[in-house]
Amino acid sequence: MIIVNTETIPGKRIRTVFGLVRGNTIRSRNLGRDIMAVFKNIVGGEIHDYTKMMAESRDQAIDRMIEDAEAVGANAIVNVRFTTTSMMQGAAELMVYGTAVVCEEE
Repeated sequence: MIIVNTETIPGKRIRTVFGLVRGNTIRSRNLGRDIMAVFKNIVGGEIHDYTKMMAESRDQAIDRMIEDAEAVGANAIVNVRFTTTSMMQGAAELMVYGTAVVCEEE
């Protein structure tokens, strides 16, 4: 599966456009991470547990978007974007979306 954040793919021609596909996940923080984050906030620096959690969330959302695209017969997703939304105190949604297409060599 080709995934790009541009409208076109160099060297490829879009033959069929299926439309919007998306993947999302909602994650909440946990007490252990929050306690460590408070300490890290005092001394400064990266909060590795949150960085890891966000990376895992992005990967999961992308995997779900790919499943959505494969279900309609796409072999690529163009114009991919990410968005986040706060769902409640301590929980956020990460969504990735794009346009499912079939592309072929030019």
